[in-house]
Amino acid sequence: MEKLKKYLPLHLTIMLFSLTSVFSKAASVAYNTGGLKSPMLWLFLFLMMLNCGVYAIAWQKVIRRFELNVAYANRSVYLIWVQIWAVMIFKENLSASNIVGLVIVMAGVLVVVFHE
Repeated sequence: MEKLKKYLPLHLTIMLFSLTSVFSKAASVAYNTGGLKSPMLWLFLFLMMLNCGVYAIAWQKVIRRFELNVAYANRSVYLIWVQIWAVMIFKENLSASNIVGLVIVMAGVLVVVFHE
């Protein structure tokens, strides 16, 4: 339970950062459909920049509790969140190689967490 309390803020911050990719893709879609005059393009670009700013502040506060190698090893969970958003929001498909890659990433993160 103690590890959960310690790692939850780290992983929530990583999840927050993964939303930057969601806003970026949404901005790309808005640009492709409406061009530079699309208000949705500018909304998603603003959200992307705002998200990056909030993430930068949160990340600096959260990594104080960890050794840098542990924090950055856990940051690879970003890939898992991006795949989750891709499937849930953009209805993309996961290939077998995507799943194998995500399992390898998760295994690496678990090795670091249990070794700490």
